[in-house]
Amino acid sequence: MKTILRYLKDRRLLALLLFAAGLLAGYWLSPSAPDRAPVAHDEGAHTQAQVWTCSMHPQIRQNEPGKCPICGMDLVPANTLDDGGQAPAYAVKMTPTAMALAQVQTFKVEKGKQVKQLRLNGRVAVNEQTVATQPAHIPGRVERLMINFTGQYVQRGQVMAYIYSPELISAQEELLQAVRLQGTTSPLVEAAKEKLRSWKFTDRQIEHIITGGSVQRVFPVLANVSGYVVRKQVNVGDYVSTGQSLFEIADLSTVWVLLDVYEEDFPWIQRGMRVSYHLQALPGKTFEGIVDYIDPVVDPQSRVARARVVQANPGGQLKPGMLVVAEVQAARRQAAQALLVPKTAVMWTGKRSVVYVMSRHDSGIYFEMREVVLGPSLGDFYEIESGLQEGEEIAVYGTFAIDAAAQLAGKPSMMNRQGGAAFTGHHHGGMHAEASPSKTKADAVPASLLPSLRLLLDDYDRLKNALVNDDGEAARKAAQSMLRHLKQIPMKAWKGEMHGFWMQQTERIQPAAATIAQTQDIESMRRAFLPLSEAFIAWASRLPVAEDTLYVQHCPMADNNEGAYWLSREKDIRNPYFGSKMLRCGSVKQMLTPRQ
Repeated sequence: MKTILRYLKDRRLLALLLFAAGLLAGYWLSPSAPDRAPVAHDEGAHTQAQVWTCSMHPQIRQNEPGKCPICGMDLVPANTLDDGGQAPAYAVKMTPTAMALAQVQTFKVEKGKQVKQLRLNGRVAVNEQTVATQPAHIPGRVERLMINFTGQYVQRGQVMAYIYSPELISAQEELLQAVRLQGTTSPLVEAAKEKLRSWKFTDRQIEHIITGGSVQRVFPVLANVSGYVVRKQVNVGDYVSTGQSLFEIADLSTVWVLLDVYEEDFPWIQRGMRVSYHLQALPGKTFEGIVDYIDPVVDPQSRVARARVVQANPGGQLKPGMLVVAEVQAARRQAAQALLVPKTAVMWTGKRSVVYVMSRHDSGIYFEMREVVLGPSLGDFYEIESGLQEGEEIAVYGTFAIDAAAQLAGKPSMMNRQGGAAFTGHHHGGMHAEASPSKTKADAVPASLLPSLRLLLDDYDRLKNALVNDDGEAARKAAQSMLRHLKQIPMKAWKGEMHGFWMQQTERIQPAAATIAQTQDIESMRRAFLPLSEAFIAWASRLPVAEDTLYVQHCPMADNNEGAYWLSREKDIRNPYFGSKMLRCGSVKQMLTPRQ
């Protein structure tokens, strides 16, 4: 009996050991085992708490998943690390070689004075306070004009026109009849004289009529003021009534200099500030003046208000219509320094502004997208109110290439804020794609594809210019050509990671170009042009294709004030999202120079 009990006991112990071994093997061999939180080996052996954070706001730390309280994005595990646990999972890694190919340049955030050098364009205009109207004092027909074109100078009292007036002829006859009947001092004669005086006849003219004894049939119109004729409003043969304007005369001894001030510069322009300016027509001369008035209303088309400078004009060297370029050294009233970053570092995603912050680890260089709050614009810099700290290093050039790499790797990016699955491998047409944002090479584009890719850029440029010119028909043709050239780029020609990258951009270009090619509504074309531009910027930033410099430009008012980007071969702003309505709205955010 004891032998049997000992046997059963040994069997139960063996079974228990086998069961425990099976559990441990199942735990470690389970596909989800690497995702488990490590077990702490301190007292009580408990599971380490998971920390969740926001990819846009890493200062957010929570013990459970949820939404970011600042931007509403889904929180991600903060301890899910890449490359040996040295960089957050939402940062994109780039090697020095990849940074060189993408032409990435960085800048250390530093403090500076809140001073802005403004360059304002404007023009010389007539001082409206010196403009006078020359009216007709008598009714009648214009018989002759002595001043017959604008720009002529007139002296006060100079004859400007002659008018035939039947009513004035009758008034003269009444005066002469009264003189013949009652002499020159009777009440009837005085009444007749007063009637002529109401038509601006002088006493000398009236005495001349009486002395001559004959009726004058045409009457001169004498200039009320001295100045230049800026508007001629009658021609010979026109009938005019009493008080009707014949000419407008301006005294150009003083003029206005009207300077265009854009909305972002409003805080810097104040009444009483001194400005210096020069004119193309007068090279080598610099003028100075004081801002005495600023328009209270913004022009809805140009999006500017005008600052006015009253300028003395001895000798008349400043002529209305001359172009002016003014320079203003503006400073905010508070002298405190602020964090400053170059404008080229800032990207927009909807109403949010983001930068790419660089960090160095033993395993490499990483770039993390960070949301920032912008303060006033300071020339080529923005003031940063929050989101960065002094000494942090950010990308100022090559940001779109970094964004394209983040997009390919499934990280949060400007064009995909939530991030998504990276192109880590799929079977498509017999090809295998693998995403690796640090492996961009100068030979990533097969030589056979270069002509077709450059044709695509040409199509995009024609499409952009058509929208600038409000030409829907030309835009449709450019989009149709783009679709044809897109078909000439076979997916199987791409190798490695570029296969997935190009597929991603094609999936954005094709439906947008198809919409533009089919619609008749130019506003619908402009809406489709936005995602198409984002795709072109992504691949033009990443692929060594362009033979000339491309400018990444941005309009903050496009897409219902959400902001939108586009590519241009010209540095000058010509806005495709508004065309002639707001042609100059926008600024250059980055240059994509050709790669050798």
